[in-house]
Amino acid sequence: MSRTPPETATSRVQRLLTMVPWLVSRQGIEIADAAAGLGISEAQLRDDLDLLFMVGYGTMPDELVDVSYEAGRVYVGNAEAIARPLRLGLDEAVSLIVGLRALAASGVAGTEPIERALAKLEAATGGIAGVERVQVAADATVDSQTLATAREALKDGRRVHLTYLVPSRDERTERDVDPLRVTSYDGHWYLEGWCHRAKDVRLFRLDRVEAITVLDAPAQIPEGIEPRDLRDGLYAPRRDDLEVTLALAPEAHWVADYYPVTSRHREPEADGRETLIVSLPSRDEELITRLVLRLGGRARVLAPEHVARAVHERATAALTAY
Repeated sequence: MSRTPPETATSRVQRLLTMVPWLVSRQGIEIADAAAGLGISEAQLRDDLDLLFMVGYGTMPDELVDVSYEAGRVYVGNAEAIARPLRLGLDEAVSLIVGLRALAASGVAGTEPIERALAKLEAATGGIAGVERVQVAADATVDSQTLATAREALKDGRRVHLTYLVPSRDERTERDVDPLRVTSYDGHWYLEGWCHRAKDVRLFRLDRVEAITVLDAPAQIPEGIEPRDLRDGLYAPRRDDLEVTLALAPEAHWVADYYPVTSRHREPEADGRETLIVSLPSRDEELITRLVLRLGGRARVLAPEHVARAVHERATAALTAY
């Protein structure tokens, strides 16, 4: 069963910041028209308007946005501070410059708008000493030649052969890959492409590529294949994912932050501590088994039964070996 990824806080904040000046300039617009104009459902619009009651430049009632929509029309007041054009401070401008330079260096397509925005920011801050020396640090774990070769293959539309380390299985694999893009995400460089071994799109962390060779064969991306949307993270759920339910002791609660979980809730224990129950989607049963064994009793598999049985059998075999 397919799942719609939950909306991130960042995307909602972006929508709210766009929504306020849009509604201020359309006072009295009907709920249905406003939802259609903003490209969201009426239910989502009402949720957003309820949240705007808590938004402002201070905490006093006269410092918060005033919203009315009970009569079926939307009125937004006391929002002048949000509706005014944004004026950046020095630290905010420098942060934007760093972010734009990192984005431009990440290899994304269509960097012209990024370059134009960067040029305007640098011109606006050009008189401030030190801004011109702001640099973006590269991922030092990636061999520069590996990155250059991946970019060359992408630019020339050529297939590459990878010797790739899969850490979860401590396994080296040989793969032919047709590059889709080279991108930076969360401090690491990735090659995304059509993997002929997996018959699917895969992301390969370049610091785990032990060898890369550009082949004579042209890259042939199957029709309809597009780069993955990474706004909600690297993991893309699939219909055939294995849904594993884990009970995590307090010492293992970090698992819920490190791995993509679809649900979580806490259950109090008799000793006053809390067990965290999480649902973890995975397409690799071996990875889940290794994870639970590595946690050494601080995690239990509640479902499915065959995964719990596999962990028990592996643990029993290890104890017998001693």
